[in-house]
Amino acid sequence: MSQAASGRLKIMALATGFAMASLDTTVMQVAGATIQERLHASLSQLTWAVDGYVLTFAALLMLAGGLANRVGAKRVYMWGMAIFGGASLACALAPGVGILIGARLLQGVGAALFMPSSLALLVRSFPDARERTRALGVWSAIVTPSMALGPTVGGIMVGAFGWPSVFLINLPICVAGMLLTRRYITGTAGDGRPLAVSGHAAVIVGLAGLSFALIEGPQLGWTSAPMIGVVTAAGLAAVLLVVRERRTDNQVMPWALFRGARFAGANAVGFLFNAAFYGALFMIGLYVQHARGASPVRAGLEIMPLTIFLPVSNIVFARVSGRVAVGPLLTVSLLVSGAASLALVGLSPSTPYWMFAVALGLTSIAGGLIAPAMTAATVNSAGARHANTAGSVLNANRQVGSLVGIGSIGAVLAVTSDWTSGAALSFLLVGAAYIAGAAIAWRLIHLPDRRQTAAATAPTPNHAPDRVRQMSRPSPPSP
Repeated sequence: MSQAASGRLKIMALATGFAMASLDTTVMQVAGATIQERLHASLSQLTWAVDGYVLTFAALLMLAGGLANRVGAKRVYMWGMAIFGGASLACALAPGVGILIGARLLQGVGAALFMPSSLALLVRSFPDARERTRALGVWSAIVTPSMALGPTVGGIMVGAFGWPSVFLINLPICVAGMLLTRRYITGTAGDGRPLAVSGHAAVIVGLAGLSFALIEGPQLGWTSAPMIGVVTAAGLAAVLLVVRERRTDNQVMPWALFRGARFAGANAVGFLFNAAFYGALFMIGLYVQHARGASPVRAGLEIMPLTIFLPVSNIVFARVSGRVAVGPLLTVSLLVSGAASLALVGLSPSTPYWMFAVALGLTSIAGGLIAPAMTAATVNSAGARHANTAGSVLNANRQVGSLVGIGSIGAVLAVTSDWTSGAALSFLLVGAAYIAGAAIAWRLIHLPDRRQTAAATAPTPNHAPDRVRQMSRPSPPSP
């Protein structure tokens, strides 16, 4: 077999896991309404089925990265694929919503295991920088469309084969990925680095408590005894995590990186972007079917404008990133997404679809610029030495954002009187999250970049008179 063919098979082996994880993050947004009807699930149970996957995914992501370092990335990748495939089969065969929720939690465990290992193995499989860059481009071309087409694929499959098909499709992909990985990916020995088990346990308890509060709060009552108990447990877990992280060098998160304004800002933007985007996606899938009477197939097509432009904008960013500063690009893109979301606050049953589609399309175009821009801001602010760690931290923060966004929108839908008013309030919250992200991008990413550029280009005392130095001094940043 030629080296080029072998390289393509390596990329396919490692892209399958990431593609499945991305697909299963979005495919439920259309299948959810049918699952709710067929399994007689309440809104909170449906939210658990969607958010449960994100919960275990987010909570275990950093732990899985550490495990890959300890025992070897290939081994952890194979474990994750096997768990994900088995959990997907359990989802498809679930006789009730309780089994489905449990299987979705297990799916998140599998995704958390193979996601960080996928990129690590890809980097090691292509040691030459030029080949690695080309491989990453092909890998992205496989992965990004899987998320972009998730709702549409889900709608078509639910309409043609029923809701279990959105999980059964994972099985042949899983088997192919495992066989290709076994044959073409070379494993490496782990470094035996100890895991921060107690710290990760505190993270899991905290995120689980937060999810429970958001999802069950409207039904149980925000001041009920179970709610107070769960919130207290989550708060204690957060306190224990802080105490532990201050006393050990084996930390769950590299907190020192957050002292940099740009790194902290990019992670805050990542959290808010995912909360807004995936919260809106969860709501829109239910809204177009319950309020506008769309079938699953039609719903998948109507949601398409929200995701279809993501890969296109990714390509645009790659072409303009060398000429446009990340801070202003992030700010403008987030403002566009915020304005498009706020434009839908006045949504009503008589709102024509084209207006809905235009707003979703603008959000998709902007979102395809936001995702790589905040990744670039994160990695650049951390420096080459901490680039891999910075990428993992951003990914974990984004998944927590998805968790909070879906849970929050689920709570909004639970307390509103009808789907239209629920959608309107949801778009208001989503728009506010985007606008907050724009403010953070401007204040913590653009302004530090501007000060650094001004300092680097200012004349030195040995080469310029005092008058020129005064004129070249950057103006103080605006509040």
